[in-house]
Amino acid sequence: MKCFFPVLSCLAVLGVVSAQRQVTVQEGPLYRTEGSHITIWCNVSGYQGPSEQNFQWSIYLPSAPEREVQIISTMDSSFPYAIYTQRVRSRKIYVERVQGHSALLHITDLQARDVGEYECHTPNTDERYFGSYSAKMNLVVIPDTLQTTAIPQILHKVEQDPLELSCEVATETFQHSHLSVAWLRQRGSEKPVEVISLSRDFVLHSSIEYSQRHSLGEVRLDKVGRTMFRLTVFHLQPSDQGEFYCEAAEWIQDPDGSWYAMTQKRSEGIVVNVQPTDKEFAVRLETDKRLYTVGESVEFRCILEAQSIPERHFAVSWAFNSSLIASMGPNAVPVLNNEFAHREAKGQLKVAKESDSVFVLKIYHLRQEDTGKYNCRVTEREKTVTGEFIDKESKRPKNIPIIVLPLTDHWVVKVPQHHQILPQGHLESSISVEVTSNASVILEGENLHFSCSIRTAGRQQGRFSVTWQLVDRQNRRNNIMRLDRDGTVQPGASYWERSSFGGVQMEQVQPNSFSLGIFNSRKEDEGQYECHVTEWVRAVDGEWQLVGERRASTSISITALETGFAVTAISRTPGVTYSDSFDLQCIIKPHYPARVPVSVTWRFQPVGTVEFHDLVTFTRDGGVQWGDRSSSFRTRTAIEKAESSNNVRLSISRASDTEAGKYQCVAELWRKNYDNTWTRLAERTSNLLEIRVLQPVTKLQVSKSKRTLTLVENRPIQLNCSVKSQTSQNSHFAVLWYVHKPSDADGKLILKTTHNSAFEYGTYAEEESLRGRLQFERHMSGGLFSLTVQRAEVSDSGSYYCHVEEWLLSPNYAWYKLAEEVSGRTEVTVKQPDSRLKLSQAQGNLSVLETQQVQLECTVLNRTSTTSQFMVEWFVWKPNHPEQETVARLSRDATFHYGEQAAKNNLKGRLHLESPSSGVYRLFIQNVAVQDSGTYNCRVEEWLPSPSGMWYKRAEDTSGQTAVTVMRPDAALQVDTVVPNATVTEKAAFQLDCSIVSRSSQDSRFAVVWYSLRTKPGDKRGSPALEEDEEEEEEEEEEENPPERTALLSVGPDAVFGPEGSPWEGRLRFQRLSPLLYRLTVLQASPQDTGNYSCRVEEWLPSPQKEWYRLTEEESAPIGIRVLDTSSTLQSIICSNDALFYFIFFYPFPIFGILIITILLVRFKSRNSSKNSEGKNGVPLLWIKEPHLNYSPTCLEPPVLSIHPGAID
Repeated sequence: MKCFFPVLSCLAVLGVVSAQRQVTVQEGPLYRTEGSHITIWCNVSGYQGPSEQNFQWSIYLPSAPEREVQIISTMDSSFPYAIYTQRVRSRKIYVERVQGHSALLHITDLQARDVGEYECHTPNTDERYFGSYSAKMNLVVIPDTLQTTAIPQILHKVEQDPLELSCEVATETFQHSHLSVAWLRQRGSEKPVEVISLSRDFVLHSSIEYSQRHSLGEVRLDKVGRTMFRLTVFHLQPSDQGEFYCEAAEWIQDPDGSWYAMTQKRSEGIVVNVQPTDKEFAVRLETDKRLYTVGESVEFRCILEAQSIPERHFAVSWAFNSSLIASMGPNAVPVLNNEFAHREAKGQLKVAKESDSVFVLKIYHLRQEDTGKYNCRVTEREKTVTGEFIDKESKRPKNIPIIVLPLTDHWVVKVPQHHQILPQGHLESSISVEVTSNASVILEGENLHFSCSIRTAGRQQGRFSVTWQLVDRQNRRNNIMRLDRDGTVQPGASYWERSSFGGVQMEQVQPNSFSLGIFNSRKEDEGQYECHVTEWVRAVDGEWQLVGERRASTSISITALETGFAVTAISRTPGVTYSDSFDLQCIIKPHYPARVPVSVTWRFQPVGTVEFHDLVTFTRDGGVQWGDRSSSFRTRTAIEKAESSNNVRLSISRASDTEAGKYQCVAELWRKNYDNTWTRLAERTSNLLEIRVLQPVTKLQVSKSKRTLTLVENRPIQLNCSVKSQTSQNSHFAVLWYVHKPSDADGKLILKTTHNSAFEYGTYAEEESLRGRLQFERHMSGGLFSLTVQRAEVSDSGSYYCHVEEWLLSPNYAWYKLAEEVSGRTEVTVKQPDSRLKLSQAQGNLSVLETQQVQLECTVLNRTSTTSQFMVEWFVWKPNHPEQETVARLSRDATFHYGEQAAKNNLKGRLHLESPSSGVYRLFIQNVAVQDSGTYNCRVEEWLPSPSGMWYKRAEDTSGQTAVTVMRPDAALQVDTVVPNATVTEKAAFQLDCSIVSRSSQDSRFAVVWYSLRTKPGDKRGSPALEEDEEEEEEEEEEENPPERTALLSVGPDAVFGPEGSPWEGRLRFQRLSPLLYRLTVLQASPQDTGNYSCRVEEWLPSPQKEWYRLTEEESAPIGIRVLDTSSTLQSIICSNDALFYFIFFYPFPIFGILIITILLVRFKSRNSSKNSEGKNGVPLLWIKEPHLNYSPTCLEPPVLSIHPGAID
């Protein structure tokens, strides 16, 4: 720190400089766990020299933050310090060069002592130092607290059994982290297969092998409580065998926003053995024969051979010449192809399930185009928990070909063209005819059997031909069938086709008994049935002769099937609750015998629709055919036809919304024709039945208690949502978390956890960037949900509440929302930490001389937080200035800035900042100047980091004031005042010395000016060199008549000469004999030069701003200069010689004075010794005043010794 701020000061003086070389390192701080492998990247750009740069890594440990500890270098193997040498040699620490300008530092086994500030340095390869050559980042090593635990065991399961495995994942990391959990399966040396995983973003995922089963709900991963994760596989398969283990990873978000897996652990393995059941099955196809004629029936039987068939699900499909005829699912409902569906509707074809292992295809009336290959295919299907089916293995037997031959004539009836009639009376017939029937009144469709009995009086003489006729209600006669005497049967014209299908049969039961059978009677078969018998005998010539005829008849009444046909729908449970069952009865009247086929179709109109659609049809042949839109009913609906009646009951279990609506049954009365076709005789529609399916009555209750929570920012906000009661133990809950701010009309959604544990972030979480700070948890109790907002901010304050939705699984395996309720509110107030910032208020006074150094100390006595940063600003208040001004500012990022006062007083370069310890800041003003005087103080702003990483100002305080007075040095300039006078001859030169005895500073410079002092005209003194008798009078005269000062020559402090005085122009010579001795020589002296001369010295000193100012000035004593004329006198000779002058005029007078004083003293003592009493009587003693000796320094007059009056009394 001490070295940092001078560098900043220099940079500030030089101005902003853009660096060429730039070293960047991975942004910190990075949090990593002990024992993990960490990499830290370092890049350099903007460099010169070789493309491959070298890198050196060092660390500054927390115990010695100023001491560099070298770790590793790419250019010097001896670079590491001893504590890192072994780890570098064993490559537990190494540098991976990614590119020439980029490298990665690897620490493979991170230790707790590796915490510190890491520095990446790139040695210089540039022509000059320009830019940054190193960068630093912080690494924090935290304990590895992740634990992944599963109970090791060996489980033996059977195929289709469910499997539940639990794994406990826990961590005690104080930093905000996310967990990811995965279940994997491994078999031997094979690569592990992911069964299902929960990512750090709470997203479930499965591998390809398990994705379909996961989507169908066959594979689940549930979080049970705080730390338990449960894997559920509902129907095990042999492929699931292997070792299952749980793998967890702890993730932390780095400063660059990326997520890093700090540590990864796996649990002990759980061995699962799956015993497969015998799932093999075989299929064979059978039929009675391969050759058929048109009109015959054929039956194909598809026989399934397998174990546990009732517990398994099979689907069967029938094919003809590789074209699909029909398919039948595990619910035994056939679905026929278009062409064959028409034949099935006419009763010509039937597809049915005879038993669990036998499936039948029957074609009642073969056609010639039915010739071809027939086959069946059986597919085993597996039922999932949602009721859907998954296809497994398929098998089919060999094809069976059949041939259908066309129909040919089996018999031809020939009727004689002429009959010979015997003469009347020659031979009479003695027969009688009687007709009987099985019933006189029958129901349409029942069979009629007639018997025509012939009685003879004697023995039978010939043969009989019998004709059956019908006389209908309109008295129309139709031949039914005729049997000739030779046994030939011939149907009537209108009964030819019917008899060809066996619908009308006639046969001779006995020689005298003939029967007529009408099968599957119709209403038009009602009428009078006659048996017309003709007796024949053979004549002599061999020809047959007619003997006679007899006839008999009986009446038959046939009741039409549709008579009284009606249908009624009833239900005893018009209103049911979800998952309940209800029955619908379709009652058909009258009661028809089993032979009368009635098809019943249940139709359904869902709630909210206007159209009915066919739900299911109980066909006339007892089959069940589902409608196109009945898929949701198939697995939960049973249709049953009463054995004793045509009543059809529809039973629907596990009722849901999809079964709510109006039901109606439609009955169709059918009649089977002689040609095996079907005719729909009548159709009846029942009344409407409305079934209401109601949701269960909810018991959901959410805690309404209110809470008030006040906490300091950066602490977690713990929000609880408690479900006090629920409708079902199987209830799932969707929890929506809201926050309401006073400025908002409604609450904003933070997070939604759906009923299937999926997470959805709300708009508020996106707007406020809460994703990385939210943690949701469902506790073991099941009804307690918690939302934790990590690193709370002031902006997180508000009213929080949860919105709980109760979801239940409907009978059709769809989740529905049963109820919802809002919890009580938690008023959360997040406040900033209480300000504890306090500065020292000590007052001070400093007085310093210019160019010295001033130290201003700003001490923080107390701070709000140890993580806070300070902005320190110094101010100065100067007299006559209304406001204080900024001197310097140290920003919280340790950047030094100059204030406006620095520019005014040229402080740049003179300010120096030190921070010897935390909270102590010292500002040094170097080379102070007078204008730096003022009252100084500092203001400190304390900045705290918000949980989101943004810094804000929490507090500020101002220190005590320090008055700084900067003084200039005391004036110590002295000029020699004792200067001898001089007498020179005309034309000679005289010297004027200016000697500086002392000065104020060694840095002083001097300005010297020589003056000529002349008395103004009218002066009482005859000569400027003559002294006055009395000193006081002389001073008064000088004040009244100051001498005229004429500058001879001036020399400035910068050694610049001023103009020479006009009388001396060209006759002056300047010399600087030493730093303190200046000499001015006047050449070619003339009598006009006679007079007094002096020199005046100005002392100049440099200010701290290198500006010179005058400190003081001093003037020497006058120097008397006498220039003798060339006509010399004795007086001039004496005066021109100093030694002679003093010998004659000066020395005798003191000697003479001393003698006088001695005489007087001797006399005085003698008087005292004689005890003269005059002194006692008031006579004054002799008072001797020092004689005043006047002499002229110019030697114009001889010295005069005078005793002033009163000197001797």
